[in-house]
Amino acid sequence: MENLMENLCEKSSKILITDNHMHLYNNLRLKALKQFKNAGGTHVFLVSLLSTHYDLTPLKGSDFREIFDYHLKLVSQANEIVRAFPVLAVHPAEITILGEKLGYEKASRIMMDALELAGKYVEEGKAVAIKSGRPHYRVAREVWNLSNRIMEHAFSVARDVGCAVQIHTESYSYRGMEEIAEIARKAGLNPEKVVKHFSPPAVKEFEKIGLFPSVIAGNDNVIIAAKEGRRFLVETDYIDDIKRPGAILGPKTVPRRVRELYEMGYEDIAYKICVENVEKVYGVEISV
Repeated sequence: MENLMENLCEKSSKILITDNHMHLYNNLRLKALKQFKNAGGTHVFLVSLLSTHYDLTPLKGSDFREIFDYHLKLVSQANEIVRAFPVLAVHPAEITILGEKLGYEKASRIMMDALELAGKYVEEGKAVAIKSGRPHYRVAREVWNLSNRIMEHAFSVARDVGCAVQIHTESYSYRGMEEIAEIARKAGLNPEKVVKHFSPPAVKEFEKIGLFPSVIAGNDNVIIAAKEGRRFLVETDYIDDIKRPGAILGPKTVPRRVRELYEMGYEDIAYKICVENVEKVYGVEISV
């Protein structure tokens, strides 16, 4: 029994473990990645935050350059700890933040210009994906329609530069996700390149819809997802906000959940969700 446990530990320590969606802000910052690494994490997708997190009020799309450059410097530091990939976000909540100050039409133009800027960073090899979506909270019909237009523009940018789009949206519903998949197709983007951040473990339904789920690693979600199929990614959505330490999930969570998969005999799925699916969606290499 002792030898068996030693073999399990030795094998599981070699697993490549990828957190698909994490932020670094004002709490642990790089220490969060050290925790992630010490728990067995090897690869992470770091996503930039809202303009308010950088004390910035963008008046034009190019103002997001300050956010993107700051984020890329942080990702460069992160790469001294684990393999980190930058995702440049124009968060859908910007429509509310900027719209209340500048008007919603102007806010939407700023956001679309910022998405084009993010696409240029991808073209230049500085980032691997962009982030868009639509509000997760109730908004006026005008704002909802503008948000869908912005998201469609993000899909067009991703189509042109050949990258994936992580999306932040309302809570999961089959109809809502089907609508988003159709918007992606209308923009000429394969829905498989659209990653639904903060997904439930509805792997079979997502496969029918076409979007790629990034399952939030809380509770038994990862195990439930593994019992449904192999077509998913996994994330913590760690926010790193000193006002909400540990939210949404702590940086050790994904490594722990992936190791649980390994110990329960789901080695092939652990590899699939942390390596093969990641490489397929983002076009990056996941290696030791």
